[in-house]
Amino acid sequence: MSDAPHFHPYNIAVVIPAYRVEREIRSVLADLPAYLRHVIVVDDASPDQTAEIVTEAAASDPRIVLIRHATNRGVGGAMTTGFRKALELGAQIVVKLDGDGQMDASHLPALLAPLIRGQADYAKGNRFRDFVSLQKMPLIRRIGNMGLGFLTKAATGYWNTFDPTNGYVAIRGEMLAQIPLDQVDNTYYFETSMLGNLYLLGAVVRDVPMPARYQNEVSNLLIHRVLFEFPWKLFRTFLRRMWLKNFLYDFTMTSIYLLAGLPLLSFGLIFGIVKWIQYANLNLPAPTGTVMLAALPVLLGIQFLLSAVELDLHSVPKEPLSPPL
Repeated sequence: MSDAPHFHPYNIAVVIPAYRVEREIRSVLADLPAYLRHVIVVDDASPDQTAEIVTEAAASDPRIVLIRHATNRGVGGAMTTGFRKALELGAQIVVKLDGDGQMDASHLPALLAPLIRGQADYAKGNRFRDFVSLQKMPLIRRIGNMGLGFLTKAATGYWNTFDPTNGYVAIRGEMLAQIPLDQVDNTYYFETSMLGNLYLLGAVVRDVPMPARYQNEVSNLLIHRVLFEFPWKLFRTFLRRMWLKNFLYDFTMTSIYLLAGLPLLSFGLIFGIVKWIQYANLNLPAPTGTVMLAALPVLLGIQFLLSAVELDLHSVPKEPLSPPL
């Protein structure tokens, strides 16, 4: 593949979480550009020949470092291990590249450029900007990503990003060093967990349009995990962001709207339901004053919460924390 000489001066590391990728890992390693200074492969207790193939490749490529987990920790666990090693090696930029061949290394320059120029602190791929490539995406993935996309925006606060399950990401080293890696999720919720932590740091995230490659690989992401694990984790991420951003780290008009809106809405709904049941049992119409006493707090509560949402939409970090390299 074509090289990019202007990337050579930078200490760029790529972390490859590897699990059951013995068929693809050799070609993935062979396609990596020469400007990458470190290639960290984390064998997440893969039961196949992945580690042996990586060891063989490392014999002819001194950039390759193999780290083996004794037990499977999940993609997030493999990435945190790789991240720590990259920081130990002094990487200025760290890239995540899956070992199954879905991520085309030729798109690396698009991820690296905004980080090198100081235009972003974190860059991630977005398959939904390429209509031709999007048509090749399996229908179930398209539907799932669209639903998860909106929920991830709300949970993480990055309303300007999409394609939450896209793991093709790159991050500046100084930003990575500030993330509490022990709090990053070990499962396939890893990417969203990273966004949740980055928002609290005020990091700028840049979406980079790129197509995905779907070959004969088998995804280890199970549908039941998405349906039953992700909603609760997204809700927990949302609550954590609301509490830390609006009440612990800062106190703004959003905080006031939330403090006013939630109690008013709750009171109006509870009061209204109780009175509706009470008067329904008596087979009597509720007095106008009772109806208004329930309706007014609900309307005011909704208005306050909508104002909080509007402010949240405009609170996406816009000024990168990382200077140009």
